[in-house]
Amino acid sequence: MAGLEVPTWDPEAAILIGAVLLEAVLLYVGYGGLEKLIGPRLMKALIGGENNA
Repeated sequence: MAGLEVPTWDPEAAILIGAVLLEAVLLYVGYGGLEKLIGPRLMKALIGGENNA
């Protein structure tokens, strides 16, 4: 039947997908941490505080 076949998994493709997902998570966490550390100082320096944003 057309469209009901189960695709076979290539181990190299699975490793690549895992690496891309891991990189995305690390970047998300890393940029979130930087935003928490630097964000308030940057807002204060640029516009005089977070409340004026």
